[in-house]
Amino acid sequence: MKTRTLRRLGLAGALGLAGVIPAAAAASATSPVTTGSPTATAAVTAGTLSFVSTPGNITFPSLVLTGLDQTTTEQVPIDVSDSTGSGAGWNVTATSTQFSNGTNTLPDNSVTVQDAPSDTCDSGATCVLASNSISYPYTLPAGTTAPTATKMFDAAVNTGMGNQTVTPTFTLSVPAGAYSGTYTSTVTFSLVTGP
Repeated sequence: MKTRTLRRLGLAGALGLAGVIPAAAAASATSPVTTGSPTATAAVTAGTLSFVSTPGNITFPSLVLTGLDQTTTEQVPIDVSDSTGSGAGWNVTATSTQFSNGTNTLPDNSVTVQDAPSDTCDSGATCVLASNSISYPYTLPAGTTAPTATKMFDAAVNTGMGNQTVTPTFTLSVPAGAYSGTYTSTVTFSLVTGP
């Protein structure tokens, strides 16, 4: 009898110990861990406001005089880089000399931009597209001597950041009574800080 009783107690004691081991392991797994709070810094230096490349020539398709007023169009991409990090905005201004064939000229209001230019981020640039407030149609200033430039496109404050390409479509109006010949004009684009 005594031997059997001792065996039962031994088994109960072993079971009791088996229940204690997982509890001790759980206690050590929830112990607090020491943490730190290091500081991360990054210097971001301002770049410049500039044309990525000089705007190209405006080469209008040739046309044949028909006795009627005519128009012809040409698109010219203008690639702008605003890497100033200022959010100051910018604008593109334009002016020109009269279209002349050496003897005759086209009217001073011959070149217009009828609709707002398209604007797209350059490849590899997550840009902030320009918010443009210019009203269209826009008439390119022209004269024997190029007159004061006017705003053709702008980027409001906090827009226009990063590299983007603005593509105006220029329209040349040729009146029915124009003289034949090859007409040329010098167009000047400028990129200016502020909308």
